[in-house]
Amino acid sequence: MILQTQKKAILVVSFGTSYRDSFKKTIKQIENEIQAVYQNSVVYRAFTSQIIIDKLKKKGIFVDTVKEAMDKIVKAGYHTVICQPTYIMHGMEYQKMLDMIEPYKNVIDVRCGAPLLSSVEDYDKVTEAIIAEIKWNKKDTFVLIGHGTKHFKDTSYSILNDCFLAKGYPNILVDTLENPSNTLLQKLKIIGSNIIYIMPFLIVTGKHTRYDICDDVGDTWKTKIMSQGYTVYTIEKALGEYPSIQNIFIEHIQNAIKRNPMIL
Repeated sequence: MILQTQKKAILVVSFGTSYRDSFKKTIKQIENEIQAVYQNSVVYRAFTSQIIIDKLKKKGIFVDTVKEAMDKIVKAGYHTVICQPTYIMHGMEYQKMLDMIEPYKNVIDVRCGAPLLSSVEDYDKVTEAIIAEIKWNKKDTFVLIGHGTKHFKDTSYSILNDCFLAKGYPNILVDTLENPSNTLLQKLKIIGSNIIYIMPFLIVTGKHTRYDICDDVGDTWKTKIMSQGYTVYTIEKALGEYPSIQNIFIEHIQNAIKRNPMIL
């Protein structure tokens, strides 16, 4: 599908990653899919993690900050830019992005696409994407581990958990690294599955997936659950690799194009 729209710049804003393989499968693939749909637009890239930008720079890999990308877009003469984040929710990184593009609101028509979980429809599509991906077996339990945030939007994870339950999937549980619940192990006992699958609820797999979620050693979610006597397997596939998740970001771009210019 190719959408014929007035020529616009599209700025895809990600937290970033220094894991090259994961970058190609997730952020780069999301950008490619966006470019394939919006062939009359130029897709730009920006990361919001200065630590990752600096780390990549030492390796000879240069990624723009939001300011640098916006300066390029303005210099190129675009009148409209769609800033599409690859974030999970309207959290601190999303607010950081808004703060970075705020100075440009009087220079260029800035419109902002929504993060992954931004509407009832988004939650429905995301849960369906995960259910289809894991080919759910009623005898097993799946634990999705997100990053979590100190922002009040951390409630998005509990809402997602409730969505699985409402759809009749009590064996799909959601928890986070930042704000782990004290009830997950209790829930596993109640469910009574012997086999547990752990998978990251992250757009990109990287350090957190390896060292905090899936590793066989250290204080990870896998070792924590294994210590309770369960057989634990890991699915190390990032959300950004799912075509259905990529399509949600594309839909959010189209929604931003249809809306009035954003008010910052």
